[in-house]
Amino acid sequence: MSSVLGVSVGAGAVRMARPHAASSHGHIAPHSFDLQTIPVGEHQVEELAAEAIGVTLEATPGIEATAIAYRSEQHARAIRASMARQQLTNYELVPEIIAAIEFAQSTGDIRGISSLVVYDLGSSGLSVSVVDTQTREVRHSERTSDISGDYLDSLIREQQIASGRIAHPPDPAGLAALDALCREAKEQLSTNTAVALPSEQGLVLLAQENFEALIMLAIESSARMARDVIVRSDRPVHGVLLIGGCARIPLIAKVLERWMGVPVIVPESPETVTTRGAALLARPVRPVRQATAPVGMLDDDALSPAWLSAPPQRGRKREINGAVLTVSALAVVAAIGLGLGYGPQVLERDSQSSERSTSVAPTSAPRTTTLDPQIAVAPGTTAETEESVAAPPPRRQTTTSAPAPTPGPNTIVVPGLPPIVVPTIPPEVFPFPPPR
Repeated sequence: MSSVLGVSVGAGAVRMARPHAASSHGHIAPHSFDLQTIPVGEHQVEELAAEAIGVTLEATPGIEATAIAYRSEQHARAIRASMARQQLTNYELVPEIIAAIEFAQSTGDIRGISSLVVYDLGSSGLSVSVVDTQTREVRHSERTSDISGDYLDSLIREQQIASGRIAHPPDPAGLAALDALCREAKEQLSTNTAVALPSEQGLVLLAQENFEALIMLAIESSARMARDVIVRSDRPVHGVLLIGGCARIPLIAKVLERWMGVPVIVPESPETVTTRGAALLARPVRPVRQATAPVGMLDDDALSPAWLSAPPQRGRKREINGAVLTVSALAVVAAIGLGLGYGPQVLERDSQSSERSTSVAPTSAPRTTTLDPQIAVAPGTTAETEESVAAPPPRRQTTTSAPAPTPGPNTIVVPGLPPIVVPTIPPEVFPFPPPR
């Protein structure tokens, strides 16, 4: 059974969504997905995403289309480069905002809302965008790293250390472990009123009221930013779509609704909204020829793998090189003849053979030139001359045939040209000086 794959590439995790099955009309139920989350850790997030996609496609041959959500053009370039290194081509890139709108419309969460604010608070930062849901046009968008999930985790960590219950970790590994514990406490507080998590440095103990007081200033600052984005978009809004890992914090929806005065919509599993929306947008990519160009030659402006359909034309380069070699050989023959003082005789004697193997490039302006009747081009050789320019001479296979007869002392042999016989110069033409 065929299926599709949706992928979101976040700073803290790579998430993949695969719908269970499509209906008889090709419709995918928005809540029926197999979800997988891969923590980034010390890996480069784009490389981890490309490797995870490659493994998933090999393990599940029925996947016919893959859609990857990207945040910015720079993010898209990094994803394309990583996918090219993994030799993966059957995919498409979709903006994160469009993927989120696609999922929210499929669930009916934003039914009746024509202008929407998308508030996306993840581990690395906050993105606020004003979107027209009918045309899916992004009116205005801004992003900041002043508030993020990692920043909220650091607030919990510093509060726990300041309380005296947690000792400051002695090394970076211990600090990273404490940050992970604070992140877990933050996630549990979205459904619990208090948490108590043991660690090597002590007990992480935090109540929901204390947590909300700790992050209140940061959340209000983000609400002020969202309101400023609405003002700069010069577009009235009718709702707020709250997505991202931090959308689970109940305080954020309360503050945004108080500051905006419009309904705030928090979908189920808000951290996977972009991933599932990408799966809903996944379409099979037309098969293209495999490109062998290096990653550095990729088009930075294209947001789809269409750059894979134009492999470099190596045959044309070989044709140009062959023409250059032919012109060089003719220049050598002309130089030899002119150096001996018999240039006109040589040109007259071999005009018929050279006219069939070479051609004169047309100039932009016509010229009137008086040609020697002896070297004028015959009417029947024009077609042969044009054909020799349009197509390169056929390659000659090297065989072990009998060797050609040994040329005489006055014969000049140039590969690809008939032998040229240079007349013997009489001694009287250039008399040697008398001996002293």
